[in-house]
Amino acid sequence: MAANGTPPVLELVDIRKAFGPVVALRSGSLRVHAGSIHALVGENGAGKSTLVKILSGLYRRDAGELRLDGQDVDFATTAESKAAGIAVIYQEPTLFPDLSVMENIFMGRQPLRSGRRIDRAAMREQSAELFRRLGVHLDPLRPAAGLSIADQQIIEIAKAISLEANVLVMDEPTAALSGVEVRRLFQVARGLRDEGKALVFISHRLDEVFDLCDTVTVMRDGAYVSTSPVADTTVGQVVTHMVGRTVDDLFPKTPAPVGDVVLEVRGLERADVFHDVSFDVRAGEIVALAGLVGAGRSEIARAVFGVDRYDAGTVRLHGTDVPPGSPLAAVRAGMALVPEDRRQQGLVTDASVARNVTAVVRSRIARWGLLTSARESRAAAPWAARLDVKTNALDMHGSTMSGGNQQKVVIAKWLATEPTLLIIDEPTRGIDVGTKAEVHRLLSELAGKGIAILMISSELPEVLGMADRVLVVAEGRITADVPRDQATPETVMHAATATLEHQP
Repeated sequence: MAANGTPPVLELVDIRKAFGPVVALRSGSLRVHAGSIHALVGENGAGKSTLVKILSGLYRRDAGELRLDGQDVDFATTAESKAAGIAVIYQEPTLFPDLSVMENIFMGRQPLRSGRRIDRAAMREQSAELFRRLGVHLDPLRPAAGLSIADQQIIEIAKAISLEANVLVMDEPTAALSGVEVRRLFQVARGLRDEGKALVFISHRLDEVFDLCDTVTVMRDGAYVSTSPVADTTVGQVVTHMVGRTVDDLFPKTPAPVGDVVLEVRGLERADVFHDVSFDVRAGEIVALAGLVGAGRSEIARAVFGVDRYDAGTVRLHGTDVPPGSPLAAVRAGMALVPEDRRQQGLVTDASVARNVTAVVRSRIARWGLLTSARESRAAAPWAARLDVKTNALDMHGSTMSGGNQQKVVIAKWLATEPTLLIIDEPTRGIDVGTKAEVHRLLSELAGKGIAILMISSELPEVLGMADRVLVVAEGRITADVPRDQATPETVMHAATATLEHQP
């Protein structure tokens, strides 16, 4: 019961789900009340996504109770879940890009006029009314192609409201949003709460949980741990429940001797993207590229590695020019790139852990042009063990793993090449607090072994906690080179918002 004595609108009690020998949920429980925003948090692999997929009808539970408005329910399909008033808003919505905003909202249930013809005027007016209700401004006639992730999420929310959904689940909705977009989404969420909707908010960003949510439920290792009013708990207590231990040092940076220059970038230019970019990275040094979203940080890193071409400038590794536009030449020279989007650019989700880890070194470990699964597993095992990849078998597919383990597999793949320069873009995006500490500790260990590290991060605490130097990028230019002992939120943000007119 809630504090006011009202029963929960949604109850999941001791839910269990296994995939063969792998138990994804041992005892998942969640109780959500109308007119509240309920956070669901836990490390990657805690069982949050599996619980949501059972609620959405994508998976069938093996055991446990699922009740909606006090009635036992069992969803065999996603259509049954939607019909019962449950909507899931995913991190990356899947709209039909060639259709308009209003056509996406009313797909398959368009209002009709005489002769069973689609009433486009009614569809437009109803879409506009949904957006007015949500307090946002979107053109119902605009094509979905080219819309931001934030706008796509708003469309999915509008669709859910048009279906009269009473329970909305937001699964990592802010991972790809800017600060302004996050504030707009929170405004919409609070408005829905005030209308009496029940919202479940899943996020690794605990500051957002404490800003937005009324209640927080913690899961760990596939089981329920605790539920508390947000006002009666702290970030530290939530973290302790999430990881089963106190994370005292999220940024375990240890001093490392800085050696010779490994990477030299001089005068790198790409029209309308970045301009006159020059910097060095030395052995044992972690250099962060910081700045606002869209400043050109990832584009610089991709150009250095050869994924994208550049118009002018030079890239040298250990004093030798690296040909532009050739990732193969970069790898052979000793570079490695862990991309921001691990699922699309770093991981083959339908391939095994062993195949992913050995993807770049297959020619090296093959014998007479042949590569067996057994040889792949033997080559991958040390790297998987070194990064503590939590998987029961090296033949498990990447698609079945948590986000944190997927990130570890991508890092292991590139460490298997034994690079002297590691470029890592958003190393902890979308992973839980415990795994973040593990990744940070790994980066510090690699620097201690003399590897030069170029880290791109949008999280200012991560930049300040891990970098020996911070290169701030604004409008495609490096506006500041700040040593660790001088790096503060103020100095970094001042340089990140600098414009060309502010530069000497």
